[in-house]
Amino acid sequence: MKIFHKNDGGIVQLISKDKMKEWPIELPLIFIEYVRNNQLNTYDDNKLKKDIEQYLDEVLRDVAIPGLINVLDGNDQEEISKALSRIEELAKKNIELVKPIKPYVENLMKKGDKTLNVLCKPIIENFDKAERKKQLAEKRKIMQKKEKEFLAGTISGEEYAKARKEYLLLKD
Repeated sequence: MKIFHKNDGGIVQLISKDKMKEWPIELPLIFIEYVRNNQLNTYDDNKLKKDIEQYLDEVLRDVAIPGLINVLDGNDQEEISKALSRIEELAKKNIELVKPIKPYVENLMKKGDKTLNVLCKPIIENFDKAERKKQLAEKRKIMQKKEKEFLAGTISGEEYAKARKEYLLLKD
């Protein structure tokens, strides 16, 4: 057990990294997501939150990602298939959680196994959607800035139209 002390004298207990290594490969990621989304906000102590965040980062770095990589680099097709289906579910919920394993999923796609390709394709598509969403958000910020500048009269209509065209092309 990993124990964290609260200001009010209470404690917070989290499972140790060694115990997590015995879990199925996707459970450490689910555990991290659950604690971050549901538990951290219940603590009033900022130092406690910071310590727990650091521990969760360690779990991600030392347990979750290496476990997934070992399975994806392995030769057990059934285990790889199970892992990919679990990864797909996690990618749908929070793509950032599984982002470190993207190169390994891409490598599996290159192997040419039809069964694995069917499982890898939606995961890669989720990565692509997330990247596109990020690019669109950046362009949206630029477009809002250009719009304000155009309304203020600091840029010409041609510059505004060019920026708007780029934004709309990316949006489509």
